[in-house]
Amino acid sequence: MRDWWKQWLTTNLGWSQSLLLGTLDILLVLALTYMILVIISERRTLWMVRGFIILMLASAFSGTLGLPLLNFVLEKLVIGCAVAMAVALHSEFRRFLEQLGRGEFRQLFQPHRLAIPKSDSVIDEIVDAVKELSKNRIGALLILETSGPIDERDFSVPGVKLNAEVSKELIQTIFQPKTLLHDGATLIRGSRIVSSGIILPLSGRTASRQLGTRHRAAMGITERVENCICVVVSEETGSISLAERGTLYRPLTIRKLKESLEARFSPTVDREAVAPGLFSFISQVTSKTLTLISRLLRLPLSASRQKNKTEK
Repeated sequence: MRDWWKQWLTTNLGWSQSLLLGTLDILLVLALTYMILVIISERRTLWMVRGFIILMLASAFSGTLGLPLLNFVLEKLVIGCAVAMAVALHSEFRRFLEQLGRGEFRQLFQPHRLAIPKSDSVIDEIVDAVKELSKNRIGALLILETSGPIDERDFSVPGVKLNAEVSKELIQTIFQPKTLLHDGATLIRGSRIVSSGIILPLSGRTASRQLGTRHRAAMGITERVENCICVVVSEETGSISLAERGTLYRPLTIRKLKESLEARFSPTVDREAVAPGLFSFISQVTSKTLTLISRLLRLPLSASRQKNKTEK
């Protein structure tokens, strides 16, 4: 009796330990998946990450099924895709590593805040100012925050604090060639001009010779900071450009510029977050897992029933 009891305890403790380790493994994978969803801020990138996860699962299954050649090819493909994603999402990975190094673990599980809406009047003031600056071939560089304030440590020189209402007259005055602040960038947060004369880090990418320092600065700050876009007016040609995530879109017409700003800042635009709330995410994953398990359990039952009917 005593030997049977000891054997029962050993068997059940081993089973309980494996169950706990399996549950912990699943929870850690869910946490890592949620952190990846938090890092990603747009759905186009999300599809790329899903494709990468599918490749990883295919590589794991090929190894389990004993297909060495396919497993070798998929492993090399996963490594190449990982390097490509590190290049394409370098700003996201940089922010992730910075938060991890600072010990900001709570922020790793907080979804991105929605885009800061700007009223139609603010967009009209910006567009009218850019129109006049482009017409007179006056160089300008505007930084527009899209979600949350930008850390001034991302600037080479923070600039001069203004804290003034956005107006086309003020924007045009700032970038007049004889003013002291015309060479730097101007930061706009919501409906306020926060500061001017900001010196930005330049992009290290090889750009066209037609692009000046303002364009390289716009590419540089949008590479470094993901929650902003930049509007650039060329001093030589008067052309208008829009920089986002290190990519420069040029040349733009005034109409196209207004449509782009309205698409990003209009309060009426539905901006569904890529990463849902943590509890809702866990509940969604749990419900889908239970549904999948129930479907898998019904398959053999339905097959056996069908077989019995056929025999009858």
